[in-house]
Amino acid sequence: MKTHKYKLTYNSPVILTFAGVCLAVLVLNLITRGFINRLLFICYGHGSLLDPLTYLRLFTYVFGHADFSHLAGNMTMLLLVGPIVEERYGSWNTAIMMIVTAFLGGVLNTFFFSTGILGASGIVFMLIILSAFTNMRKGEIPLTLIIIAVIYLGQEIYSGLTLNDNVSHFGHLCGGVSGLAFGTVFYKKKFENF
Repeated sequence: MKTHKYKLTYNSPVILTFAGVCLAVLVLNLITRGFINRLLFICYGHGSLLDPLTYLRLFTYVFGHADFSHLAGNMTMLLLVGPIVEERYGSWNTAIMMIVTAFLGGVLNTFFFSTGILGASGIVFMLIILSAFTNMRKGEIPLTLIIIAVIYLGQEIYSGLTLNDNVSHFGHLCGGVSGLAFGTVFYKKKFENF
């Protein structure tokens, strides 16, 4: 009888590394009793443009999470849809899309909102929307894409207007819109030579 040997693979380097950094930041934040988040991982609304950390936080806020429950919620979805997106679009493109989405969310929050933003929710929303583009064919619009966009983006618009729950619905929207934009660009590039 033949036995098969299995080996662990680092199948999605960008997504797995991102998740690992988020976990490390949470542990560090717990050890420092919230200091590390306040210093480096909360992108403050109307942050001081004279503070060099303001510019760093435009990118780093996606690594910080308030607690394990916050991290687990984001990482569950990230690890579910992220590898599919990374396999489809490639590690380099996935990393660039994550960086751009983080930066856009950070900049818009800094200039237009007075609250801070913390966590990877915007990245997760981008990946969810992008995952709906993975099986798109020329001349077709998958019904799943429309349903996902309506459910996720509609819910965030509604929640942002009606709830005062300390959740950055704007960050979620920014991620969802980024996912739609990136998905559209890649869709056009995929078929432009045909």
